[in-house]
Amino acid sequence: MNSAFEYTLKAGGLMREEDYPYTGKDRGACKFDKPKIAASVANFSVVSLDEDQIAANLVQNGPLAVAINAVFMQTYIGGVSCPYICSKRLDHGVLLVGYGAAGYAPVRMKDKPYWIIKNSWGETWGESGYYKICRGRNVCGVDSMVSTVAAVHTGSH
Repeated sequence: MNSAFEYTLKAGGLMREEDYPYTGKDRGACKFDKPKIAASVANFSVVSLDEDQIAANLVQNGPLAVAINAVFMQTYIGGVSCPYICSKRLDHGVLLVGYGAAGYAPVRMKDKPYWIIKNSWGETWGESGYYKICRGRNVCGVDSMVSTVAAVHTGSH
């Protein structure tokens, strides 16, 4: 996500998807049209790896961009995902939108804390497009690369 934020800063902004649709091809001429910029990033920052700081930043600034290893997301259908063994090799960008605790865990003698993640795979995936993953152990690297846009300008499109 940091590379995307850096590119957005350098390019001056982003166009709307309807003005520059995704084609899935690496080749071809760039069709970026500055007059059609719909949003720009004035600044972004990397958030601490400490989960309490991540939660505080989420409350203060809203959704955060995070990277995660998505291997267990591919078969997720609901509940809180707490894989014991999950690579920290980050391969998917998602949006951290909240946190909570539920699903009493007898081993811990309390509810399991979790992060709420918004995914890009549509509302038919997971819990209406959302994923809950255990909080407290950097599960699947979810706490390893967290960033936030510090200022955004949105065009009038």
